[in-house]
Amino acid sequence: MKMTNIAMSEYLMYRYVLHGGAQLQDIDFPRVPVRTSGELLAALERFTREASRDGRAVLALSGGIDSAILAKFMPKGAAAYTFRCVVPGVKVTDESERAALIAGLCGLKHEVIDIRWEDVEGVVDDLMRHKGSPVHSIEAQIYLAAKRAKSEGFTKFILGENADIIFGGMNGLLVKDWLIGEFVDRYSYVMPYKVLREPDMNLTPFYEFEKDGRIDAHEFINKYFRQEALGTYNNACSTAGVKFIGPYSLTRLDAPLDYARIRSGDSKYLVREAFRELYPGLGLPEKIPMPRPVNEWFRDWHGPKRPEFFPHCTDNFTGDQKWMVWCLERFLNLEA
Repeated sequence: MKMTNIAMSEYLMYRYVLHGGAQLQDIDFPRVPVRTSGELLAALERFTREASRDGRAVLALSGGIDSAILAKFMPKGAAAYTFRCVVPGVKVTDESERAALIAGLCGLKHEVIDIRWEDVEGVVDDLMRHKGSPVHSIEAQIYLAAKRAKSEGFTKFILGENADIIFGGMNGLLVKDWLIGEFVDRYSYVMPYKVLREPDMNLTPFYEFEKDGRIDAHEFINKYFRQEALGTYNNACSTAGVKFIGPYSLTRLDAPLDYARIRSGDSKYLVREAFRELYPGLGLPEKIPMPRPVNEWFRDWHGPKRPEFFPHCTDNFTGDQKWMVWCLERFLNLEA
């Protein structure tokens, strides 16, 4: 697609282009309503067992609780992959030990997929061409693991995506009742006016969920964040030639979200209850996002050079924000 000013701005704010791109995700598919942890477990077991029955599915197993729950429903001896990013000389987040523990408890064949910067850089253009837009920083590692799965004869990749979005795990976004303006500032990944010479900001998604000056953060997340996340996982898997299976994404919360529980530290409470039922006595691990050492990868990157960007615009950015600008510039170079 041609990256207009509004498309560039949308990618920077929402991490995907809302209007356009070859892989804009349809999210209006039927989902199983869930009110209790028991109903959630029943739905996850059904979807996971259906997907893995033919022996052609592999599970992405992190150190967290979402994929650990799915691991319980995989056939004995099924394959489980854990991503491990490698930065020479630097200790970065490594979930492989915890994942190996879960794999052992569930009788799964565990494999660690080491991912380096040169691996990511080598595949990002293929992902962008397939998607028709810049991509999320986790797409490359999902794609690399999905390619491994394809080479080993698997046709489906099961991932625990959407659990946080649907069941109140995005506690940083649900921590308070946000005024519309402060939520725009909090949610937007990179404010376009900070990097683009001609920004064109589309704020309509935020206004859609505004009432009396405040925003319904959970409803916003369940539309726009869910669409971005599903597009990310589907693009990574389909580019590799395997099918993305997201058991959590096939469910929906059919009860009011308990903000009091979330704000007291019990985020994603139905999923936590489900984990405790399946793994009694095993402590809950610290919640971390899918590891990607972008701070280390972009430590020596000095920012974009194309005329669409301000010089030095990324000097004070985090690694995640630098990825966004780097990836956007790289996509513009592909278009040239």
